[in-house]
Amino acid sequence: MRIKAFVAALAAALGALAAVLPSPAAAQLSVTRGDVNPMAVAVPSFAGGQVGADISQVIAANLQRSGLFRPLDPASFIEKDLSAAVQPRFADWKTINAQALVNGQVTVDGNRLRVDFRLWDVYREQQLLGLQFTSSPENWRRVAHKISDAVYERLSGEKGYFDTRVVFVAESGGRGKTVKRLAIMDQDGANPSYLTGGESIVMTPRFSPTSQEITYMALRPDSATVYLYNLQSGRRESLGSFQGMVFAPRFSPDGGKVIFSVERGGNSDLYVMNLSSRTSTRLTTDPGIDVSGSFSPDGSRIAFTSDRAGSPQVYVMGADGSGARRISSGGGSYTTPVWSPTGEFIAFTKQTGGQFHIGVMKPDGSDERLLTTSYLDEGPTWAPNGRVLMFSRETPGGAPKLWMVDVTGRILQPMPYPGAGSDPAWSPLLN
Repeated sequence: MRIKAFVAALAAALGALAAVLPSPAAAQLSVTRGDVNPMAVAVPSFAGGQVGADISQVIAANLQRSGLFRPLDPASFIEKDLSAAVQPRFADWKTINAQALVNGQVTVDGNRLRVDFRLWDVYREQQLLGLQFTSSPENWRRVAHKISDAVYERLSGEKGYFDTRVVFVAESGGRGKTVKRLAIMDQDGANPSYLTGGESIVMTPRFSPTSQEITYMALRPDSATVYLYNLQSGRRESLGSFQGMVFAPRFSPDGGKVIFSVERGGNSDLYVMNLSSRTSTRLTTDPGIDVSGSFSPDGSRIAFTSDRAGSPQVYVMGADGSGARRISSGGGSYTTPVWSPTGEFIAFTKQTGGQFHIGVMKPDGSDERLLTTSYLDEGPTWAPNGRVLMFSRETPGGAPKLWMVDVTGRILQPMPYPGAGSDPAWSPLLN
């Protein structure tokens, strides 16, 4: 969607109302490779009853969804009833070509859950990891995600991203009477819940670096307001009143500022607010439309979209608004830029030839890669390790769904959340 059309649509909506196991060193996977063969991993049910089976299933599903691992069919397992305290029979696991083995033991004692797990290099016949987690029984899924992160990091050499949440716009009601509510879920689609009741149209939710606060835009018949929402307390507060329509907020890396756009008289500019003093600074003054600001991980630069050259393109400028320069150079329109947590890439939505794409480029505009192609793909968000992107995909006549792609473009799949959803934002790793 062209930026001017987007801004016009927001204004119109206001009136109408009256988004072989390698060695640890060799196991590190290059994000530029598209030929990675998934590693065969065995994840038998952890000892300890149903909760042990549930934990192992979540671990296997996480690893499989990453695209870097291929959990083996439990029906092929030869050794049964493994114990975390006893070395496995490696010959049995070699027979089924398992490269790695994850096994564990779950103990529940009243209100205390303890999970011991081991990660084994089957061909070298040695333990790679041995950890213990304790929590309350209702937190068993988080324990499974933490184990998944530990396994992922040990085998890939990169940080995991499973113990995270996603905030997004949940849509219901069908065309013409769509209800858009702010929703949150675990990264695997589990535990979805609503944070708003549908009394307003919510857009562009974004996490703070602490994962405990969200900023988003709410569209009502007579106003567009940017809010801060505290997930622990449930408290919501407005960023304040502005002359014009304010939208597309996003936190700075230190959580101390929010960047957003303000539209007045058909023109939009970027502003940044200091959350402590609640003072705002205007960053752009170009007669073109400037929207979708995203800070670099170190907070020194900002990527944004502007049509000052005639069509929506990606620009980068200093955090103070200085030195703006265009970095996108391909044909078509570029929107929704977002800097990766590692600083290596800027993701974007691209429209060209009647198709939409999710793509990435280096911060200088080089190495542009289109990862997806569809009727309507838009709104990328990064997993905290900078390898995986989530976005929304819509088919002709269909509702938007949440999808995932990795930076190679090889791993592309729908997310487990079954409902309609758009405009996802990935949290940092939880504490």
